[in-house]
Amino acid sequence: MKNITLAIDEEVLDKARVVAARRRATVNAMVRDFLTKIAASDQKRARRDLLLPMRTSEGRMAPNAKFSREDSHER
Repeated sequence: MKNITLAIDEEVLDKARVVAARRRATVNAMVRDFLTKIAASDQKRARRDLLLPMRTSEGRMAPNAKFSREDSHER
């Protein structure tokens, strides 16, 4: 695990510590969880965006369709 340094307004940090104490967590754990959720959300969005053309395409192939090397280079 890597350590990072953040610059945070003192008042914001104090409020975050209060929230963390109520949750029986640390500010560090809350930041780690927040960043983990953002990364997971971004990964889901990227996967969704990647699959979108497949879902919206009007082209269809048979489930057992196979192409030879020559077919793929045919012009």
